[in-house]
Amino acid sequence: MNAASTRGGGTVLAPSPPRRWVPIVLTLWVAFVFVQSLFFKFTNSPETQYIFSALDGWAAGLGFPGLFAPGGIFSQYVIGTAELVASILLLTSLSLRFRWLRPVGALMGLGVISGAILFHLFTPLGVAVVNADGSSDGGLLFGMAVSVWLSCAALLWLSRGEILGFIKGRRG
Repeated sequence: MNAASTRGGGTVLAPSPPRRWVPIVLTLWVAFVFVQSLFFKFTNSPETQYIFSALDGWAAGLGFPGLFAPGGIFSQYVIGTAELVASILLLTSLSLRFRWLRPVGALMGLGVISGAILFHLFTPLGVAVVNADGSSDGGLLFGMAVSVWLSCAALLWLSRGEILGFIKGRRG
């Protein structure tokens, strides 16, 4: 049963426990995955060098050399910065005052991670990435990317009321 509270003269039903905790858990998971990967991206680790050089070689074969190079538009620094911004937006949205940032952060995270998933599936990178030492990650990076995608999609679904309210407010 939902607990009732009075706000502004009307009765407002408090969300049920799963409705309250699910967005928090999803937000913390997405932020955890994005933030822990920043160390690798921003320190130019061997794993990051391998991934982005493989993507850059693939893009060069399509006539887009340097696209994923350190100075390229989709470099590890650009992607890492986008992940950091999405994480900040999502973590900030945990405050009731800034709840409206949740769909913005989730949409940004969904965009970044969609690119990662597509590059795992449709480039020589593959689902199981080969580490710098020659071992395979067994699909761990890909699995984490899929879990982040599902989490961001769920956060957008859970924020559908805010999104629809924003759209209606912009039209009216």
